[in-house]
Amino acid sequence: MVKKIYQRIVINNQNNKGKGKLYMDSFIKNELEQKARIIRQKTIEYSKEGYTYHFGGSFSATEILTYLYFRVLDSDSIGHKNRDKILLSKGHACVPMYVIFSMLGCIDEAELNTYKGIKSRLQAHPDMNKLTYIDFSSGSLGQGLSIGVGMAIANKLKKNDHKIHVILGDGECDEGQVWEAAMAASKYKLDNMICFLDYNKLQVDGSVEEIMPMVNVVEKWKSFGWYVLEVDGHDFVDIDSAYEKCKTVENMPKIIIANTVKGKGVSFMENKVEWHSMRLDKELKQQALIELKE
Repeated sequence: MVKKIYQRIVINNQNNKGKGKLYMDSFIKNELEQKARIIRQKTIEYSKEGYTYHFGGSFSATEILTYLYFRVLDSDSIGHKNRDKILLSKGHACVPMYVIFSMLGCIDEAELNTYKGIKSRLQAHPDMNKLTYIDFSSGSLGQGLSIGVGMAIANKLKKNDHKIHVILGDGECDEGQVWEAAMAASKYKLDNMICFLDYNKLQVDGSVEEIMPMVNVVEKWKSFGWYVLEVDGHDFVDIDSAYEKCKTVENMPKIIIANTVKGKGVSFMENKVEWHSMRLDKELKQQALIELKE
């Protein structure tokens, strides 16, 4: 049983009954923002000189991960088989997820020092065989949505109400398998699936527009039969409002297009394609920590 070290976040809607909108309490918003800041700090703090890290895509997805693990998922169930699932399809952004596990009490914080070690449970891509809190061993991009579709169909057959959450990268949407899965999710009316697209508009080789433009990404997902909302992917109120709306939609899969900034929170990383995967020297590490503590 995971030690519960925080209270599950709730929406404060007492003064808004019947108005059709949900507002996140400012205290909860501030707590989530503080958690996201800590996650970025620890990602930098535990980075080792000489090791490459996917800082860019990790920091663009930090608010999404923070929201799902601290708002949506019940901490008491994280180690259980039968529960809501979070599939990090863009598995290279796993270090913030490891930090979250330490914050939840699932692993000891000292284990973060073992990242990429030969016998470590914390590898450069998440391995569910090494760590039971991981719902999907991702590495090869483009596969997460397909796995999520299978899990969502299984939940329908089992007649349970567990939700499947998939975090996609915009670069991995170059993979045709993503769109095959998108069609299947629509065909089977998988309303128990809520996905997030980390739309930071950069990938390992350059901009998404340059490598393989998605044109109108919102309309594209709609054309595949999905319910689509677009948000500021670093604004918890925006994310929360979209998620709550998605929960009310029936008979179709849902996706939240989260407009994000690659390397968010560290000035020299933001919107820099080279920080997709990069080593951090002592000087830059210190600068990043100073910025994240301000």
